[in-house]
Amino acid sequence: MSIFRTLSTKSWIAERGYVSDSHGFRLPTAKVFLSVFLGVVTALFGLLTAAYFIRMAYADWQALPVPALLWLNTAILILSSVTLQWARVAASREQADGVRRGLLAGGALAFAFLVGQLLVWRQLGSLGYFVDSNPSNSFFYLITGLHGLHLLGGLVAWFRASVRLWRGAEVAKIRMSVELCAVYWHFLLLVWLVMFGLLLVT
Repeated sequence: MSIFRTLSTKSWIAERGYVSDSHGFRLPTAKVFLSVFLGVVTALFGLLTAAYFIRMAYADWQALPVPALLWLNTAILILSSVTLQWARVAASREQADGVRRGLLAGGALAFAFLVGQLLVWRQLGSLGYFVDSNPSNSFFYLITGLHGLHLLGGLVAWFRASVRLWRGAEVAKIRMSVELCAVYWHFLLLVWLVMFGLLLVT
């Protein structure tokens, strides 16, 4: 019977939720998807950075003043990343209260960051720095807008994990979601720090 069972096994069908490589290592599908997605986003912001430097060389480029509020927003995003890492560590230890606090604080700080970015846009608009006023303005709104959209997408995953936890799901069942949220937040923080540094030095 074992021979027939072996012959009838559909080895080309991966186990649900996992992806296997040629060496037999299995990775959760969500991790593989996130890795690919982060690679695409890295390429996107890399191309934007290259285009930024190329366009900056033209004579009509006028540097955009960096609002002081961006420093506060940066600090808020750092704290958001730290609190989600706290939730990640708590999830690995199956500490439900720690996961709740970390997720709540991380999400609230992320929302605060997005509101702060909108306030920066409003502040610049009131000073006459509109999207079509100068190429540097266009790049600023494009970069901050794309970053904000990616963070907003992360908040969708954060919301789903938070709802599952508050509905009584076991920490072990949402551990992967919390871990992926934390990794995504760290990535977006790194992207923002690079973009913010780019604005400061140019």
